[in-house]
Amino acid sequence: MTGIIILDKPENITSFGAVARVRRICGEKKCGHSGTLDPMATGVMTVMLGGATRFCELLPSHDKEYIATFRLGTVTDTLDITGKVLGTHPVFSTKQDVAEALESFVGEISQLPPMYSAISVNGQRLYDLARQGIEVERQSRTVIIYSAEMLEADENANEYKISVACSSGTYIRTLIDDIGKKLGCGAVMTALRRTRANGFSVSDAVTVEKLEEAAQSGKLNGLLIPVEKALDIYPSVQVTEAQAKRFSNGGELDLNRIKCAKMTGYYRVYSPDGNFLGLGEINDPENLQVKRVYVPK
Repeated sequence: MTGIIILDKPENITSFGAVARVRRICGEKKCGHSGTLDPMATGVMTVMLGGATRFCELLPSHDKEYIATFRLGTVTDTLDITGKVLGTHPVFSTKQDVAEALESFVGEISQLPPMYSAISVNGQRLYDLARQGIEVERQSRTVIIYSAEMLEADENANEYKISVACSSGTYIRTLIDDIGKKLGCGAVMTALRRTRANGFSVSDAVTVEKLEEAAQSGKLNGLLIPVEKALDIYPSVQVTEAQAKRFSNGGELDLNRIKCAKMTGYYRVYSPDGNFLGLGEINDPENLQVKRVYVPK
């Protein structure tokens, strides 16, 4: 079975655990995912099956969208509600104060990745070090918050819900923590739902329950998304039958014999009858090189 399942990841399960469930339901040994979600988070997770796993690291780094809730006045070691409480503080901020703080982070900002994250430092995951009580120096990264909107506000409970559109690599937990610091009272994320990633939205996603129902009724193939759909940000090129055979065998193609834009980058390559062959790459003016061959099984 080859293709993509857009999973609506359930709460309280790791990304690895979610992929394992998809693997079991689909009966496909080769299974991977793009874009880790914290155990408490739900929403869009791109799961690659079979031959599609060869393209996991080549999926475009699309922007992402989230809906998150947070509470003012509490700080934890994980920056979310699942962590150890490090402190509680009085809150004097109004809804307007929170809205203004939120707005101040729209644009290009610098973020320090949290210790409880999957980033590797010297070969070790930060969350593994954090669980040992070890904190290491991290490099700040530049991310972009395209928009941030307040959806709900409860001043009495100091609880807020926001929607955020951001660049890949943005930590919503860190954004909320920074909002809390700006307001001087701290803040902790209490829920997170990813509503868009890799060009797909929650409307494309299926729950584990729906996946199980489809498997039992023999309709799993109807939920599979072709791998090339996740790569449609790249331009396409159609080659001749002889060129298709050469490409599929790993041979580079002469650009002078191909009709395409000839700009540097990746290209989706198709046979004369429209079958997806894989991704080619132009990094010199003469050849379209094979980046990844598509093998359906």
